[in-house]
Amino acid sequence: MFVRKRFYKALIYSGVSLLIVVVLSAAGMQVKATQSQDLIAEGKQIFRFDTFGDEDFWGGQLQLHQAIQGEQFGGVGPGVSPATALAVGLKVDVDALPRSLQRQLRRGQVDLNDPAVTLALIKLNAVVGIKGFFNRDGSLSSIGITCAFCHTAVDDSFAPGIGNRLDGWANRDLNVGAIIALSPDLSPFETILGADRDTVVAVLNSWGPGKFDAELVLDGKAFNPEQVTDGVVTGTDVPGATLLPPAFGLAGVNLHTYTGWGSVPYWNAYVANVLMHGKGNFYDPRLDNADQFPLAAANGFGHIQSEVDLITPKLPALHAYQISLVAPRPPSGSFNARAASRGEALFEGKANCA
Repeated sequence: MFVRKRFYKALIYSGVSLLIVVVLSAAGMQVKATQSQDLIAEGKQIFRFDTFGDEDFWGGQLQLHQAIQGEQFGGVGPGVSPATALAVGLKVDVDALPRSLQRQLRRGQVDLNDPAVTLALIKLNAVVGIKGFFNRDGSLSSIGITCAFCHTAVDDSFAPGIGNRLDGWANRDLNVGAIIALSPDLSPFETILGADRDTVVAVLNSWGPGKFDAELVLDGKAFNPEQVTDGVVTGTDVPGATLLPPAFGLAGVNLHTYTGWGSVPYWNAYVANVLMHGKGNFYDPRLDNADQFPLAAANGFGHIQSEVDLITPKLPALHAYQISLVAPRPPSGSFNARAASRGEALFEGKANCA
């Protein structure tokens, strides 16, 4: 009898202990899930709105904000109207627009040829990927860009170029080169490339919509003099710009770049420091190779150190948000399903691509 009581007592203790373990494990999992969601939410804000301090380059050096606001607000030239902004591929986040403004747009009561409207949209954080910094009189003091500038589109649900954000979608309408070419002061690029303004503008305008040359400031090769595919010359003086890549579907992806040059976090750091011209720390001794990357070696792009690092601490959250972006299903009828099925069989079978 005594043995049986001890057995039941031990059984009860074991059950209670197991219950405690289960409860604590569940609580721990809940905490981890909450922390993960918090990290993703932080990354979303960084992706959409963080300039990493690059306004000191785009505004401070290139003076791009002066071309955007125009003479009317103390800048230069006619300014950039919403119509022009949409024409070069910039997108407007309809969710950032007050209902009253949405109604006015629907009724045609907003002058889309007025740069003042562009400034108002920038102040609302409605121009995707553009972050404005304003003086008290409403004019721009500077401007910066975010990850969303190149890697967010909209669904055009309100009007062409105006809709809900589609984070991770490459903006294949965005004419990055033409936008940069508007800058009143291109001397930073002239200095790096060792070329005059007219040459720099010609290179920038050669990119076209949806493309960017991520290696131009490394090797200075703006054009491929002779493009050869399978031994056949397929083009001459082909611009070095390549298609902007999407930032979705990256979960499980290690080497992210077209050439397998680096991981997703590496590429985020490279883009933020070298291409966006943010303020951070970046180290890659491969860029010291003067034969392969003469401009990078000369300018020390592989050894960037800023007094205040506005990039590195944000990379984990940014990466978490990126890998949370699932690749969308293609719209029905947007591709040949039978051909895709044959391609899948070839990819996984005879071609041994996998």
